[in-house]
Amino acid sequence: MDTVVDRLIRYAKVFSESDYYGQAGTPSNPAEFDMANLLVGELHGLGVDNAFVDAHCYVYAWLPATPGYEHLPAIGLIAHMDTTPDLTGKDVKPQIIHYTGGDIVLNQEQNIVMEAARFPELAKFVGQDLVCTDGTTLLGADDKAGIAIILQAVEELLSEGAPHGKLCLCFTPDEEIGRGASNFDVAGFGADFAYTLDGGDITDYEYETFNAAMAHVTVNGFSIHPGTAKDKMKNALLMAMEFNALLPALETPGHTEGYEGFFHLQEMHGKVEQATMVYIIRDHSMERFKERKAMLEKAAAQMNLRYGADTVVAEVEDQYYNMYEVLKDRMEIVHLAEEAMKAAGIAQPTHSPIRGGTDGCMLTYKGLPCPNLPSAGHNAHGRFEYAPVESLKTGVKTVKALVCPTLVERVIVKKEV
Repeated sequence: MDTVVDRLIRYAKVFSESDYYGQAGTPSNPAEFDMANLLVGELHGLGVDNAFVDAHCYVYAWLPATPGYEHLPAIGLIAHMDTTPDLTGKDVKPQIIHYTGGDIVLNQEQNIVMEAARFPELAKFVGQDLVCTDGTTLLGADDKAGIAIILQAVEELLSEGAPHGKLCLCFTPDEEIGRGASNFDVAGFGADFAYTLDGGDITDYEYETFNAAMAHVTVNGFSIHPGTAKDKMKNALLMAMEFNALLPALETPGHTEGYEGFFHLQEMHGKVEQATMVYIIRDHSMERFKERKAMLEKAAAQMNLRYGADTVVAEVEDQYYNMYEVLKDRMEIVHLAEEAMKAAGIAQPTHSPIRGGTDGCMLTYKGLPCPNLPSAGHNAHGRFEYAPVESLKTGVKTVKALVCPTLVERVIVKKEV
């Protein structure tokens, strides 16, 4: 039998990076099918013969209820297959390091060091094994650790013959670029409620998210030889910087925390003739979220008054909304998650607002209530990403507890009756 660590390492080596500028629809990157096909093959190997990948690169599978437990609600388990394009996920070289404290040398040859002073939470894992990168790529624990936990739990449930209600599995593409739920077949999935495994520290679960939008800003300039440019040249690069300066300088990810929202300039490309910028806009408050979108559009209008019509074109598209507005009326689903974490040995589970989003945000608004469970990854989207081995194992225990008939009966079924 595989271990959850075996799975994470195997999945991390598969290139499945989504692409902001890739093909339309899902998947944005055809390489994501490599991960999807691998998972279908593994599910078939576990005896889950109904597993398949659809034309949009969604992997679906179902475990029917154990005889006698058909009355239990169908529970969905979801994780995403893509890794962020923020840092390369190609040629990932996972390694396991036994952490004894202090700095961690990830790559001696290139002098890449994870400094304990920069990441003080490392102190919690002294004496434990950590799955890390070699410092040249991300690890992809976001969210391949979630996939590894789900499939390891499925394998153990099947091998142990443990009873459960109907389980619905889905692994999605393009979550990192906001399209993960775009072609999700909620009706066909068949779950009464679900959980994404896309969180961080194994002790923390989540049911509040940002309201989120993405803005593509195009700055149109005019290029001419700099020797004859007076009163003619319009430098798109300089105007792009000017546009960014119209947004609040301290309302960026590096200056905010908790429930504080932000503007995040995620990408910038260009030359004198034209520059493009990609922003993400985030806020937990819907009112403030609307104000932020209006602020960005006002900045574009101000630039156009200064430099001429259509100098700056801002296209703003909503991505997802705060799922708490729906889940506040279905808190028994959240309580089931907390009780499962306690059953897995987490004495005091915590919950905090997600400073990001999951597929569950959009799925909740599509009629599938979907809080977020931890997947044990830390420092997502960067070269210092890691996953503690003990946390991964606890994640497996949490999923197995989550679908335990005794717990589901006590928390969900009795409340419904």
